[in-house]
Amino acid sequence: MISVEKLEKVYEDNGVPVHALHSIDLSIERGEFLAIAGPSGSGKTTLLNLIGALDIPTSGNIIFEQEMLQDLNKNALSSIRLNRIGFIFQAYNLIPVLTARENVEFKLMLLGVSENARKERSLQVLNELGIGDLADKRPNKMSGGQQQRVAIARAIVNNPPLVLADEPTANLDSVTAHALLDLMLKMNLEKNITFIFSSHDRQVLEHARRIVILKDGRLAEDNKKI
Repeated sequence: MISVEKLEKVYEDNGVPVHALHSIDLSIERGEFLAIAGPSGSGKTTLLNLIGALDIPTSGNIIFEQEMLQDLNKNALSSIRLNRIGFIFQAYNLIPVLTARENVEFKLMLLGVSENARKERSLQVLNELGIGDLADKRPNKMSGGQQQRVAIARAIVNNPPLVLADEPTANLDSVTAHALLDLMLKMNLEKNITFIFSSHDRQVLEHARRIVILKDGRLAEDNKKI
């Protein structure tokens, strides 16, 4: 599904080059439940952002479903992010003035789905995630775990083949985090959605079936669970 080849990312800090990633090679199959782990500053989020076409590598290649991302223009990359990738962020990134249903529906609106179909599909996904009763509530009236479920609903509402989650449990208590990870694993198994997490949370690593460890921007370990 995804091939990462000799990937490099260099930032500039006051004119000084900072190597965030060094020559990363990685292959990810469809249906994986994979965690990218490592200490702060190891390059986890940078790698996730590059795979999700949110950032551009300094050198190297990323091939997503047989398309080389570096060869695509901004419109094509935007289309991939909208149609084929779901994003779950640590800070949830919900639109505060919209209800839970409207937040989920917003993605479908961008995809040109009709109003009635948007409402029906959004409510269906919210119900699947056990938060249908929150459909008309705004984010400030929800707990962290509830907001994260809305964020998950928004990420999967159009059935993308890939979901990227950046530290999705960082703001959650352990019980809520465990429940959400169980939920995402269930979606992975039932819908064959590929999940890639950036995290150093022990619970995420326990749920993951493959753990890729980065250290100082380099691939240090790649462990698949039997």
